[in-house]
Amino acid sequence: MPETAQQDRKEDSTLKTIATHTHTKDRALRARASAVIPGGMYGHQNVGAMPEGFPQFLERGRGSRIWDVDGNEYIDFMCSYGPIVLGHAHPKVDAAAAAQQAEADCQNSPSSRIVELAELLVATIPHADWATFAKNGTDATTWCLMVARAATGRRKVLAAKGAYHGAAPWCNPRPNGTTPEDRANLLYYSYNNLQSVEAALEAAGDDTAGIIVSPFRHDAGFDQELVDPAFARGLRAICDRTGAALILDDVRAGFRLDIGGSWETVGVRPDLSAYSKAIANGYALAAVVGADKFREGARQVFNTGSFWFAAASMAASMATITAIKEERAIESMTNAGTLFRDGLAAQAESHGLRIRQTGPVQMPFLTFEDDADFRKALVFTGEAIRRGVYLHPRHNWFLSAALTEDDIAEALEVTDVAFARVRTAFGAD
Repeated sequence: MPETAQQDRKEDSTLKTIATHTHTKDRALRARASAVIPGGMYGHQNVGAMPEGFPQFLERGRGSRIWDVDGNEYIDFMCSYGPIVLGHAHPKVDAAAAAQQAEADCQNSPSSRIVELAELLVATIPHADWATFAKNGTDATTWCLMVARAATGRRKVLAAKGAYHGAAPWCNPRPNGTTPEDRANLLYYSYNNLQSVEAALEAAGDDTAGIIVSPFRHDAGFDQELVDPAFARGLRAICDRTGAALILDDVRAGFRLDIGGSWETVGVRPDLSAYSKAIANGYALAAVVGADKFREGARQVFNTGSFWFAAASMAASMATITAIKEERAIESMTNAGTLFRDGLAAQAESHGLRIRQTGPVQMPFLTFEDDADFRKALVFTGEAIRRGVYLHPRHNWFLSAALTEDDIAEALEVTDVAFARVRTAFGAD
């Protein structure tokens, strides 16, 4: 059978599997939400700019799969934008959380889980001498800046241009609702450019409290950029020289690249690290770990929240960290990610399309050449979602350890069709 006929047959077969996909409940919920939630939804969950067919509301998840409120099934390559590292509804994690919930979760004081989890983090992360807890990544990164300022008695913090560190006024990517004063003590450098760091440092004078940096560059909507080890070492040397805190924002990448911290891969250890997302496999938790040098600064900064001592998430976190180690989760994600990346590269080439795949294979991002407005990406991910593979057109993807070789093979059957549709819509590059 000619290759084109085989492709047409494959597409026809795949189309049959999506003919029964409906979004009746999803559309009804969107209409209801628009009446009671400003804009209908907020943050990156607002899918108004997503291709048609992307569900707004999801019902459940198991392993590598998720189902929307209409019962449509997807292989999940977003993992709740990062928190699901072991797979949805991991039995050991859920059992640990349920057992703690049966005893108590949110009480007048924390349970012993807070001490046990802090001990586990200190034993697991080489640069950690202590740990504290919160609920969101923004909580953790913001508190890191406060600790750096308390410890040094200085005000200025250096951050990379375009980097995302949360949604607080000092770092929110959109200026609405913020003031220039919220960022008055921030100075900016270019990622992987030590000369720009030195220039920002000179502008700050003797008032630099810290440098905050992501393990790799993952600005939204742009190709990802792995850290240059020389850049990481240079930041460490600058902080050692000036007494400023080296702050690693490991909220997005933590526990996907290295169990001991994402810059263990380049041999650089920060003074403070912020964690959230994958720390508890979907249960709400964030953490800051730090070196002894900043222990007193951490003690001085007031740190609390209504649910920050809740025990169920801490029990889930201990089970998650243990499972990541015992189940060799990072190795599993690396293997699945490599298989997926190699398959996508071969498919794109076979369809005459030029793509870029950037970032770690556990957190990949695919973009098309000559696609600044993401029109090709929207077609690609739109076709994929209609056939049961959940990919995002503008944001990096996340793999979980639940993805199997069969999952990857099934996903690649769908992406082959999606690439063909891009070729049909835009031609070869």
